Amino acid sequence: MTDKRIAIVLIDEFADWELGLFAAAARAWLGSSIVHYTPGGRVVRSMGGLSVTPEAALEDLTLEDFDALAVIGSSGWEAPDAPDVGPILRAALLAERPVGAICGGTLAAARAGILKERRHTSNAADYLRDHVPDYDGSHYVETPRAVIDGGLVTAPGSAPASFATGLLGLIWPDHPVVGELTAMISAEHRAA
Repeated sequence: MTDKRIAIVLIDEFADWELGLFAAAARAWLGSSIVHYTPGGRVVRSMGGLSVTPEAALEDLTLEDFDALAVIGSSGWEAPDAPDVGPILRAALLAERPVGAICGGTLAAARAGILKERRHTSNAADYLRDHVPDYDGSHYVETPRAVIDGGLVTAPGSAPASFATGLLGLIWPDHPVVGELTAMISAEHRAA
């Protein structure tokens, strides 16, 4: 079944490259509806200067609104006043809905406490420690690729491809498009 509802959380200065492959594949190739949520439902601007007009306010996001959730990175997640998405992240995982957090979005996941029991990665273990005082790093995996554990996909900002295929694979575990996308992406890195 491809008619999944995916909520994507964006804040100002979000990383364009972390969103594109995942959202495009989910919508264009797998038939999902994508809804972008931003603080206050305001327009946000990417690091590359792209303005996104969201469909909804982050504050209105509920579990009933989505089948999967992605938190896209931004340096804004490093700020002390970054949005608190902890309750919705915990609720999604408890309801066995796939969740993805990439780059700065992993800070939101760490603040939510959802990394305490799951293998995970990010830009670096020290990146998480520097911004989340109670982060202990006991399940951190040093890898350049996305890590999947317990319904959660985490990735450094340099891994948008494995983030996309990892999260798509959780949403559609047996769909051939996920394997085709993985093969297509990996072909770029094969020796010529």
